[in-house]
Amino acid sequence: MPESTTQLDHYRLLGRSGLRVSPLCLGTMTFGTDWGWGADRDTSRAIFDAYAEAGGNFIDTANFYTKGTSEKLVGEFVGRERDRFVIATKYTLNMRPGDPNAGGNHRKNMVRAVEASLERLGTDFIDLYWLHMWDSTTPVDEVMRGLDDLVRAGKVVYIGVSDTAAWKVAQANTLAELRGWSRFIALQVSYSLALRDVERDLAPMAIELGLGVTPWAPLAGGILTGKYTRADIPRLEAARTAEGFDPFDSTDRPLTLTEQRLALADVVKQVAAEAGRTPAQVAINWLLTRPGVTSPIIGARTLAQVKDNLAALGFIPSDDMLARLDEASAISLGFPHDFLAGPFVQQLVHGGARVETPGVRVHR
Repeated sequence: MPESTTQLDHYRLLGRSGLRVSPLCLGTMTFGTDWGWGADRDTSRAIFDAYAEAGGNFIDTANFYTKGTSEKLVGEFVGRERDRFVIATKYTLNMRPGDPNAGGNHRKNMVRAVEASLERLGTDFIDLYWLHMWDSTTPVDEVMRGLDDLVRAGKVVYIGVSDTAAWKVAQANTLAELRGWSRFIALQVSYSLALRDVERDLAPMAIELGLGVTPWAPLAGGILTGKYTRADIPRLEAARTAEGFDPFDSTDRPLTLTEQRLALADVVKQVAAEAGRTPAQVAINWLLTRPGVTSPIIGARTLAQVKDNLAALGFIPSDDMLARLDEASAISLGFPHDFLAGPFVQQLVHGGARVETPGVRVHR
């Protein structure tokens, strides 16, 4: 049975660092209505206050969110209590379409982006600066040396990486360690009961290298809350076809509704009913039991939603409940993981001996 996380102010260390963060991070991509959806200023303020009053200190935003409005609102809401909060923001995405240097991981965009974020946030430093996603073009040494320069200049305290392949993160951190540069202390990834791909390589890599995992989309775009039915599948598919744009460009992504994910949502609802909790609370709580996870990122458009999400803390699901959730959401780890875990290979490697490593499953 997992250990209970009972309160938002029961802080956790973020990866292999001394930075203390709340077990739930407040995502602010919904702060502002510039994209035609989201929360207006007053609602965003109410969401922020509810999180802060409960003891939360970890705020996640990005320069790209709501065209910069999210950062401006975060800076406004934090105000004179700046030092109490851990403010995380990101760079990479293009803020000036048509300009090839206004996006990407390279130094020019990095320097421009950090200065703009500091101005919008109204602060002298950023606690955690995320590389938003790998651009597949910038040399890794340019990225890591550039980020280290920002840390040495006092504009950034820690660095993290989001939406990047495990091998590239490992390469970047190994290079940083060898050269005495600042290394990534955290990994932000899409992770939920509906999408457990990160358990193949990203999560094990994070555990091995000491990166705290902060999952985004813990409710899979609302699928795990139980708000969708089978009737919504053709409706949403028609909407995507009409718009000519699927934001995740694949039926395998967490925001795409499928029969398999609805069946999973049914299991989540059953467990929630037995636990006397909402499906959203069960889905978020499940993430808190996963190895390597430090702080799932919750996002809300209403005050009621954030209050419901915060209530994911403070209860312990039974072993049976967790087993049912794991079974309903299980994925194949693929090669070489399934091959190496097989009894024949284990016999070949360990010769039938029992070998135990703390925190790792037993090989027999």
